[in-house]
Amino acid sequence: MKPIRLLVLGTGGMANNHVMHFSTISDVQVVAAVDVDIATVRAFATRHGIPNTFTSLDEAIAWGEFDAVTNVTPDRIHYPTTLQLLAAGKHVMCEKPLAESYAKADEMATVAEASGLVNMVNLTYRNVAEVQKARQMVIGGDIGRVRHIEASYLQSWLVSKAWGDWATESQWLWRLSTKHGSNGVLGDVGIHILDFAGYGAATDIDHIFARLKTFEKAPGNKIGEYDLDANDSFTMTTEFTNGAMGVIHASRWATGHLNELRLRVHGDKGALEVIHTLEDSSLRVCLNEDVETGLWREIEVDPVETNYQKFIAAIRSGNTLQEPGFRHAANLQKILDLAMITEVERRELAV
Repeated sequence: MKPIRLLVLGTGGMANNHVMHFSTISDVQVVAAVDVDIATVRAFATRHGIPNTFTSLDEAIAWGEFDAVTNVTPDRIHYPTTLQLLAAGKHVMCEKPLAESYAKADEMATVAEASGLVNMVNLTYRNVAEVQKARQMVIGGDIGRVRHIEASYLQSWLVSKAWGDWATESQWLWRLSTKHGSNGVLGDVGIHILDFAGYGAATDIDHIFARLKTFEKAPGNKIGEYDLDANDSFTMTTEFTNGAMGVIHASRWATGHLNELRLRVHGDKGALEVIHTLEDSSLRVCLNEDVETGLWREIEVDPVETNYQKFIAAIRSGNTLQEPGFRHAANLQKILDLAMITEVERRELAV
């Protein structure tokens, strides 16, 4: 069996995680890396033992000696580069969000579907075993009919330097600037928490109403070339296709929470809660006789396959419907786009 030859497009911080995960899969060879900065891409390649480097995707495609790509470029670069890769006949895993708008994401999904190539979006919190177990329990009827859902994604990098100084580092500043391709916390982590909630609760969002807010972070909300105008926090009220009501919110001002996702799903027979942080994950349940006393018990969960493993397995099997795929990410992007419209129009919208 020939190894699958993988190219890494974009060599920023997240690309290191991709290479480390793919390098643990026995039948994968990371054969090349691409970045516009020659010093950056060579340093990345040296660090990870990657034999080939390129400073443009055109050069890499002309070379052509790779089967699949993990696209770890900035958000606004996903659309043109992914379409170029699909046209070249390459399987693609793309970082989230798939694109900055539903129109672009829908086009990417449509092209991918027609191509017969494997397409996945790296919604990394699908790798959390506890949320996968939660989904199984909901589908299995363990908590009965779902009535209420709460989900949050809390970060504190605007008030903490745990991950660096956002005011002086471009890797953070671009996430605060719409002209640099950012849709703020809604676009950056909103897609994660929407997926975490819908996947874990085994349902989809039907109607939404959202509020977005940008807080002052510097004089005139500007630092150098960066206009700090992208939203920092959002709140969203939702109705789901299973009839449940819900509240979803996220913020970069969540002091005391470096990076925490939380999901609570309440049914008419029981409830469950998933908490995922940088340190660990947990799943707690309130079931059966414990419902009467409000007692919660933590349960152990077995490890699960990662997105990286699923991507390679899908290429091997020819399963172009492996989830989370481009179509799913496009549908989530539609919700994010509608959220921005509801903020302006101050009205609920159907998905």
